[in-house]
Amino acid sequence: MRSVGTLTRADLAETINRKLGFSRAESLDLVEAVLAKMSDALAAGENVKISGFGSFVLRDKKQRIGRNPKTGVEVPITPRRVMTFRASHKLKDRIAQGS
Repeated sequence: MRSVGTLTRADLAETINRKLGFSRAESLDLVEAVLAKMSDALAAGENVKISGFGSFVLRDKKQRIGRNPKTGVEVPITPRRVMTFRASHKLKDRIAQGS
């Protein structure tokens, strides 16, 4: 597996700055607004779908019994809400092509 860098908020803001001509502050505000909207929707229990990219889906998991692998003792795992990401077919294809 090849090693690559990490895309950051600053990188997104820089791209908006270069491609759309917004100031750096406006670009960063735009990135923060989009991320805040997504976070608020997820916190409110809504799924987030970005067409051509993927979906952030919330699932409620029920309580279940788990086992400590080191000791073998059974312990209850509390109910919780988890978020998963499902990539769109376009994104999967693009990743497979490496472009």
